[in-house]
Amino acid sequence: MEKLGSTCIQETFAEAFGMAFTRLWITAHDPYWLDAAVREVTGYGSSVIACDAETGLESWLAPDQTPDGRPGAAVLLFAFSTEKLARAAPQRVGQCLMTCPTTAVYDGLADAERRFPLGKHLRFFGDGYQKSKLLAGARYWRIPVMDGEFLVQESLGVGRGVAGGNLVLQTRDVASGLAAARRAVQAVAARPGAITPFPGGVVRSGSKVGSRYKGLVASTADAYCPTLRGRVTSRLHPEANCAYEVVIDGVSQEAVAAAMVAALRAAAGDEVLAIGAGNYGGKLGKFTFPLRDLLQSTHFGNEGAPT
Repeated sequence: MEKLGSTCIQETFAEAFGMAFTRLWITAHDPYWLDAAVREVTGYGSSVIACDAETGLESWLAPDQTPDGRPGAAVLLFAFSTEKLARAAPQRVGQCLMTCPTTAVYDGLADAERRFPLGKHLRFFGDGYQKSKLLAGARYWRIPVMDGEFLVQESLGVGRGVAGGNLVLQTRDVASGLAAARRAVQAVAARPGAITPFPGGVVRSGSKVGSRYKGLVASTADAYCPTLRGRVTSRLHPEANCAYEVVIDGVSQEAVAAAMVAALRAAAGDEVLAIGAGNYGGKLGKFTFPLRDLLQSTHFGNEGAPT
């Protein structure tokens, strides 16, 4: 078994899936309203088991990085198909961003060949008073609202990403588990092209495929539940009483791999007994990330950055 310091790295792999993704560039008058916009548009975006999209903040953008010279944020949305993204994104932008004071929304994948409508749908809220403008080959819509106008790009680009990269952190107690999980999530946040879509980036209710109850596609990952030890085949370290999963979605296989390496190295420590990963035996996901191979790869540096 591989070790990272005193932490055992289990000989297993994370299993992930191909997903369609889009990137929103959101700007606002100041960081307060930008934060409000990001929190709202990424809400209820943890898992496509039940949510319309998996969402998260990719990075904050300085004014000199945004189209309108205001504070900004890059937000990623993942779904199983372009069609599902084309339903989720306009609903989230219309309900969560058009309603938020001072925001504007731009396409963060301008070079993508595949596209779907955004402002083209939302413009109807203007009730005939909306206006369009073509700048550098891109069309924008200006929709009148009560603090002026909501500026939104007509369409969004779509890329092919990977969702479901994951680590399972096992500790003796909750406090140690939470500390390790926060370190892992913070390490991913520093990586370009990756998000951790669950609350605070962490999953306490990991899932397995299927259920004894008809109609449920997923149910609790009983092998990692400490209270079920002795009743089911446990995958927990013998001394672990707590497990947290960190799920990672990325714009590419390489982005997920780099984020997983960074999270592995950040999470490991004296209080972390073992780090594993969730998979389905390689039967469901196209992408696999063996933990040992990730750590031994020469493609990534000590902090998970490409070298």
